[in-house]
Amino acid sequence: MTAAAPYLVNVRVKAERIDSQEYPFNLPLIRSLDLQFTSAVTFFVGENGTGKSTVIEAIAALCRLPVSGGSRNELSAHHGPDESSPLASALRPSFRRRPRDGYFLRSEFQAHLASLLDARRADPDFDGNPYASYGGRSLHTRSHGEAFLAILQNRIHAGLFLFDEPESALSPQRQLALLAQMSALVAAGTSQFIIATHSPILLTMPDAQILSFDGDAVRPISLEETSHYQITRGILQSPASYWKHLRSSSTPRGTQD
Repeated sequence: MTAAAPYLVNVRVKAERIDSQEYPFNLPLIRSLDLQFTSAVTFFVGENGTGKSTVIEAIAALCRLPVSGGSRNELSAHHGPDESSPLASALRPSFRRRPRDGYFLRSEFQAHLASLLDARRADPDFDGNPYASYGGRSLHTRSHGEAFLAILQNRIHAGLFLFDEPESALSPQRQLALLAQMSALVAAGTSQFIIATHSPILLTMPDAQILSFDGDAVRPISLEETSHYQITRGILQSPASYWKHLRSSSTPRGTQD
């Protein structure tokens, strides 16, 4: 049986709150946005620039999480370049119940979070160990992938978790480890994941909901319908065919074979 979303069940746009024609409000899908979360795991897929990260950033703001990443402990830290979401004020969320905990893993701003933790460690007025929930030591002392794993293994337990392209720092093997961790948390009924991704490995999670941002409206699709699955399967099954096309399309005009 598919595990239902335990916390956030809907996010919809309030058209009367849109007062701009600039990005992201100039995207047709934003003006008709109505996200129904039917599973404990939801993936956002689509080409670059379709609004996936912008929407997940807005959801973070609606859940009182910092838009630059982190937990509620970082809400007032101003540790990243983004301090607010222009889209969030135009959206209305509906919760089955509010989660006690949450975390926004935003890969592009992870270094800012690592620097914030180091600054807290050096601050004599900071009470406690800032590394306690991150594996016990500075994230800057780890590789990008190891720092990701430290967050995933030590900080992600029960609650609402938002990930923006977590695969950017994870090998295929580590992506499988993340899926195993997510599966165990979902089975316990206390966690919900909303993930923007380009990874066909992550998209294989059983019973996950996949929402496509390609087109004028967000729509549910199957794993097999995603371009991520189709392209990955195609090039692995017939790399020579793909490379014949790639070389042909990249041949400068006027060049003879």
